[in-house]
Amino acid sequence: MTIENILLLIAVLIFVSVISSKLSDKFGIPILLLFLTIGMLAGSEGIGGIYFDNAQLAKSIGVVALIFIIFSGGFDTKWKDTKSVILPGAVLSTAGVLMTAIFTGLFAVYILKFSLMEGMLLGSIVSSTDAPAVFSILRSKRISLKPPLKPLLEFESGSNDPMAIFLTIGFISVLTVKNVGVIALIPKFMLDMSVGALIGYFMSKFILFFIIRLKLGYEGLYPVMMISFVLLTYVIAFFLNGNGILAVYVAGLMLGKSEFPNKKMIIRFHDGLAWLAQIVMFVTLGLLVFPSHIAPLIGAGFLLTFLLMVIARPVSVLLCLLPFKMDMRKKVMVAWVGLRGSVPIILATFPFVAGIPQADTIFNIVFFVVIMSVFIQGTSIPILSKILKLGVPLANQTNYPIEFEKTAALDAEMIDVIVPFDSEVVGKMIGDLDIPEKCLIMLIGRGGKFVIPSGDIIIESGDVLLVLANKADFLAFQQTLSRLKKE
Repeated sequence: MTIENILLLIAVLIFVSVISSKLSDKFGIPILLLFLTIGMLAGSEGIGGIYFDNAQLAKSIGVVALIFIIFSGGFDTKWKDTKSVILPGAVLSTAGVLMTAIFTGLFAVYILKFSLMEGMLLGSIVSSTDAPAVFSILRSKRISLKPPLKPLLEFESGSNDPMAIFLTIGFISVLTVKNVGVIALIPKFMLDMSVGALIGYFMSKFILFFIIRLKLGYEGLYPVMMISFVLLTYVIAFFLNGNGILAVYVAGLMLGKSEFPNKKMIIRFHDGLAWLAQIVMFVTLGLLVFPSHIAPLIGAGFLLTFLLMVIARPVSVLLCLLPFKMDMRKKVMVAWVGLRGSVPIILATFPFVAGIPQADTIFNIVFFVVIMSVFIQGTSIPILSKILKLGVPLANQTNYPIEFEKTAALDAEMIDVIVPFDSEVVGKMIGDLDIPEKCLIMLIGRGGKFVIPSGDIIIESGDVLLVLANKADFLAFQQTLSRLKKE
């Protein structure tokens, strides 16, 4: 193929993948399924006829994509919501992943007649979860989950991939390296996780120090520089025998809770980069699979998926959350929404590269388990959230034609607030309001349109006021809005 034909193929696959996201929004089809389907249709057994069986290349593409997806997930995490669920989330992402791997591995030994270590390898590969798939489905139905479910699931899914990667690589070493036993994995785990977390933390401090003091002449270079920092974080952790994925996630999490110049632009850039990484990764993995190889394993795959969904994941979650005060309905919800996602399919390429005899069976089983997990659990989540009464309406987010970026040099935030229908300010002009001196109304949202504020603009009930103020002045302004009309 000429370079022009390759570029045409890449352009078409990316375009079709992006357009297919509309189906996810409209019908609640998990976007993971859509991207994988596009890859399968383009493959050698699909209409595209593209033959691709390079597991090493697929693994490399998957790891690079995962670096940026994980970083973006940590970077975009709302720390104020997440900090209250750090402890239960950490237990789920470590002990929960381990228990899920063990239970699933034992089931694989029985169902697939694997050796114990081969079963543990398969269990490790499918042990991590994918919360973005859950929330994309809920978003299509215009619903969300009650606190603390959303931040808990987001933190668990972002932080449990390193554990799954460690277990997968660990059991591969047990199967391929002489004189390496399971006991040897314990000190390696301590080193892997601690070094990864420390590198992520210190790199976030280095990045923050550097990006605040460096005055680049072009704003577009800031996100480019962040790419180099993300890759550097992963590589440093790798060379120091730490978990690179954990390092990247911790760095993203720490940067997400910090303030620095051009942060919003960098977040948007990495969000787009993460989407591109997902498309490339899923389409590549879709190309790698041969549907005819999966067909003979459908029965075993169904049984393994069923046991993973109704025993391995629920038992692990309930045991992990036992010490924490949480309503049983919420625990059931956490147990059920443990969808498998992109990471298991990426990890399923590792046995190929390592030369594991059962690599082909493991890859095809994992692929089938992921598809079934996303399809069965994904489509049932909105129904279950209603049955358990844990669903809440999705908050509408208004896109304002004004952007504000908080910096250390300015003690103020841009906050929107709705004027209550019975507020005493309704019917008054802005110039007559008791507004704190350092509180500024920047814009008024009214009836789907925006009004530029001036002293003679009359406030109406239901107006959305976009206010620039520090916390103290904003609270004082809120008190003014909350005063009721005098009868």
